[in-house]
Amino acid sequence: MAYHLREKLPQDHAKIVKSTEKTKTHFEIRWVTELHQGMASANTSWSEENFSCPICLDVFSSPVTTPCGHNFCRTCITKFWDEQVKYKCPVCNELFNTRPDLRVNILFSEMVDRFGTSVRVKEQPCVEPADVPCDVCTGTQLKAMKSCLVCLISYCQTHLEPHHRVAGLKKHRLVEPMDRLDDRMCKKHDRLLELFCQTEQVCVCQFCTETAHKSHPVVPLKEEYEVKTAQLGKIEAEVKQLIQERQKNIQEIKDAVKRSKADADRAIADGEQVLTALMRRIEKCQDDHNQMVKEKLKTTVKQAEDLIKELEQEIEDLTNRSSEVKRLSQTKDHLHFLQAFRSLKDPPPTRDWTTVEVRPPSYVGTLRRSLDQLEETLNMEMKKLPDDAELKRVQQYEVDVTLDPDTAHPWLILSEDGKQVYEGGVKKELPNKPKRFTRWTFVLTRQSFSSGRFYFEVQVKDKTVWRLGVVRESIDRKDVTRWTPETGYWTLHYDRGGLVFIDDPSVRVPLRAELQKVGVFVDYDEGLLSFYDVEARVHLYSATGCTFSEPLYPFLSPVPRGCKGNNSAPLIISPVNQTD
Repeated sequence: MAYHLREKLPQDHAKIVKSTEKTKTHFEIRWVTELHQGMASANTSWSEENFSCPICLDVFSSPVTTPCGHNFCRTCITKFWDEQVKYKCPVCNELFNTRPDLRVNILFSEMVDRFGTSVRVKEQPCVEPADVPCDVCTGTQLKAMKSCLVCLISYCQTHLEPHHRVAGLKKHRLVEPMDRLDDRMCKKHDRLLELFCQTEQVCVCQFCTETAHKSHPVVPLKEEYEVKTAQLGKIEAEVKQLIQERQKNIQEIKDAVKRSKADADRAIADGEQVLTALMRRIEKCQDDHNQMVKEKLKTTVKQAEDLIKELEQEIEDLTNRSSEVKRLSQTKDHLHFLQAFRSLKDPPPTRDWTTVEVRPPSYVGTLRRSLDQLEETLNMEMKKLPDDAELKRVQQYEVDVTLDPDTAHPWLILSEDGKQVYEGGVKKELPNKPKRFTRWTFVLTRQSFSSGRFYFEVQVKDKTVWRLGVVRESIDRKDVTRWTPETGYWTLHYDRGGLVFIDDPSVRVPLRAELQKVGVFVDYDEGLLSFYDVEARVHLYSATGCTFSEPLYPFLSPVPRGCKGNNSAPLIISPVNQTD
């Protein structure tokens, strides 16, 4: 067998190199490579050669015998003849006129089954699940030691041997074992993907650079790999940052849900307290109303009963007089008649019943008075609400706002930190910017809000007149206008006449004590605006169902200093202090 293989080698070796260069089918490359490996097997012991297929050099798998007496794996010899025009023996080159009928050598098969496995695998590891298998091995596959980027085949140590010995195969590029080698071939040109197009960011072969990617900058895969690998650190850091941000968002959402549940529990408790008291008052109001009606009815019934009794008594007296008159009329004794008639001259005392009547009681206004009492009770219960807890809840939405000098009326003076404003008594010469108020002494903050909730506090101490709240962005800043929600103003106005929420009509807000600091809370999405007396920690007024469709700006107006007394004190945007 060794002699015939050596005799065949020069001619077959040239075919191997040529077929490799022209990128023939993988099977051709594999078969020719395996013929070279057959020559190498001649150096092994005779006993081992007799159990190895001359084509694949592996332990026989379903060995069959040709008419010339040589043994091969059924699969190997079948594939070999499928690729040949003439049918010949790969070992002795004997030609056959027709394709031989292969038959199993029963005795030889039994010997192979007994000794073949130990001969083939005694020095090479079998493939593990995480390993790349040898593409040439049949039957039990061995672990691949290298992959050839020219053959696109992975080889175990035995099948790799020709790549270390044959001159043409030595030029092949061997790499660490890798699977899916077909993916490394260009689908269009059937050439190895060795370059990277930086324009289209894809892997290309040499032919691609001469056609579709001719004008594109390309670099070797290793060079681009190093560039991309260097970028992985930055990408990983960015991904970690994104993950941390989203984890923070998750925690913030969970915290918001937790706060919402706590707020809901408090709201339910407050509601139960007030509504339970209200229901008790309603029940009492109903009882009082029913009792009042019953008392009126009882009085009327008593009056009627007394009158009936009095009438019955008069009827009885008159009946007795009638009987006396009848008896007297029947007497013939003149003396007795005249003596008795004298006593009939004075009739029994009776009432003038023409002016007497029983009037049904009037229940008009009874229900109204009961409802008025109920309303008074409800107001008292409302005042018992825990305003301090409510104020603490809204104070958590504090925002840091500063006054915008580009919106301030020329009479106004702003502090450098943008937290205070007062009327200076002198009109400054300022550019008439579109945002500036020119008719009224108003000023807005730099910050606006288009969603969510926000809260801020303004010190109004020592001022006799002031106005504050929120306004929408599109308000008229140059001409006279009404400061109502319809025109974009949601504001409180204070003067010596008291506190008023400006609306149409305006709503007077009761005060318990002199205001020192006012808190303003807005829930944009719910359309809610609330004002609080921060020092007394009580709720002042809420406007509900507001239509907020534009950015809202906190609004302050210190009003001229000479307006209704000394009004020179500033309005001051103050930081929230929940321990006040």
